[in-house]
Amino acid sequence: MIPYWRLSAYYFFYFSFVGAFSPYFALYLQSISLSATDIALLMSLMQLMRVLAPNLWGWLAEKLGMRIAIVRLSALASLAGFSVFFVTTDFAGLFAAMALMAFFWSAALPLIEGLAFAHLGEAAHRYGSIRVWGSVGFIVAVLALGHSLDRLPIEAVLWVTATILGGIVLCSFAVPEAPRPPAQRETASFGDTLRRPEVQALFGACFLMSAAHGALYVFYSIFLVDIGYDKALVGWMWTLGVVAEIIVFMLMPRIAQRFSLRAILLFSFACAVARFLMIGWGADSLAVLLVAQGLHGATFGAYHAAAIAVVNQWFPGRLQSHGQALYGSLSFGAGGMLGGLLSGYTWDSLGAAWTYTIGSGFALLGFIWLLFGWRSRGRAAGLAAGANPQQ
Repeated sequence: MIPYWRLSAYYFFYFSFVGAFSPYFALYLQSISLSATDIALLMSLMQLMRVLAPNLWGWLAEKLGMRIAIVRLSALASLAGFSVFFVTTDFAGLFAAMALMAFFWSAALPLIEGLAFAHLGEAAHRYGSIRVWGSVGFIVAVLALGHSLDRLPIEAVLWVTATILGGIVLCSFAVPEAPRPPAQRETASFGDTLRRPEVQALFGACFLMSAAHGALYVFYSIFLVDIGYDKALVGWMWTLGVVAEIIVFMLMPRIAQRFSLRAILLFSFACAVARFLMIGWGADSLAVLLVAQGLHGATFGAYHAAAIAVVNQWFPGRLQSHGQALYGSLSFGAGGMLGGLLSGYTWDSLGAAWTYTIGSGFALLGFIWLLFGWRSRGRAAGLAAGANPQQ
């Protein structure tokens, strides 16, 4: 029995948190008079902990065989860490609260991804229909909070986000543990897999893709408000991107039947190059912004679905949680941290346009690394290397 709705509910609340926190928490930090550099430092702690924590938690989960117990601990500790934001606006206190919350919050997703695939088993092609509820949760949170902030004080961000974290706690206790993969002789060790050039190209490109998104996740809402758009429209812009992401998630089984996962990834990187140039230099045009946000379906939806499918295949059995943790650490962790921190330093000195241009440059480097590092030997060979057309 696949716990479809319990997994879906967890993804719904997990990404509702992202929908409330990522677009609007920077606005709260701006409202308490923090500088762009301080905001970038605090927001980048989320990425820093995604470098450090997932591998530690993944190793501990495999060692103890307690994946869901760690997911539950992370939910409780994340809520406790976030609660500190209610009692201080001092930078040192904010830094400690963010570090605590991020350290535990970053533990959950790689473990839940592994649990989801373990529960799905041979029905791995249903992953997208479960993961899509995360995108729905993001939309609900970003729209509801965006409209509310035109009438409510910015402190509402704290109350809404804390409530969502409470929902994550409840869902973590509803999701059951999954059977551990049976003991088997792996075709390659973790180290042997990492030494393959196509694996290095994938992880390196994923690092650069997340770096390209750094300015988007830290400053996009601030940027739109500063150039005259209201907060409700900001919410709709984030929603447009996630609607595009949902459409792609639902279409991925068909798309992957027609194109190799390598080709899908290359297309996603090409879209990212164009997207961040459009945001940086065309933000005064609502039409340009709409097209750029629509490209989120490619730069995150298609990219993430293809990347996680490849990781799931290249790191089988007992290697799976380590592979997923490494993917999260290098891409959303290290790459996101680099992009976020760099954007904090360039935002005031170079301006928004050149900051987003640097993001476009990261995406271009990722495209080149993937193109030449993961050599295509034809569709059949690509699938033999681990690209499952049904993911």
